[in-house]
Amino acid sequence: MSKSQLLRMDNVGIVVESLDHAIAFFTELGLRFEGRATIEGEWAGRVTGLGNQRVEIAMMVTPDGHSRLELSRFLAPAVVADHRDSPVNALGYLRAMFTVSDIDETLARLRKHGAQLVGDVVQYEDSYRLCYLRGPEGLLIGLAEPLGSNR
Repeated sequence: MSKSQLLRMDNVGIVVESLDHAIAFFTELGLRFEGRATIEGEWAGRVTGLGNQRVEIAMMVTPDGHSRLELSRFLAPAVVADHRDSPVNALGYLRAMFTVSDIDETLARLRKHGAQLVGDVVQYEDSYRLCYLRGPEGLLIGLAEPLGSNR
């Protein structure tokens, strides 16, 4: 019997309070809105372990079509914890990193959606310019601009 093979990473999920604000922010970043749906019922709760749940989701996809971001707004059961203000060295989900062609221009656009730079935009050798920012609802997002031969 052969070992099962990993085929791909399907998506990363983020729980938010406002799907509309999150969709607008990630659309401005450059992801494409793929669809929105309500997931509910006993079958869904069996997957998550939450019982009878009702969740509104929105799927965002990267321009290359290879990666997705699933935004979720829990209607039932209620949200039980909030980790959005956790510092970079906290355990668990930390951030999603996105590669952009121009970090300064991207930051300027995202600031119009309430994004705030966490530290500074820094350059790592001749390879990347990098930064972390807080997006809607305090979500931590990383941006990387490839330089030189990484472009």
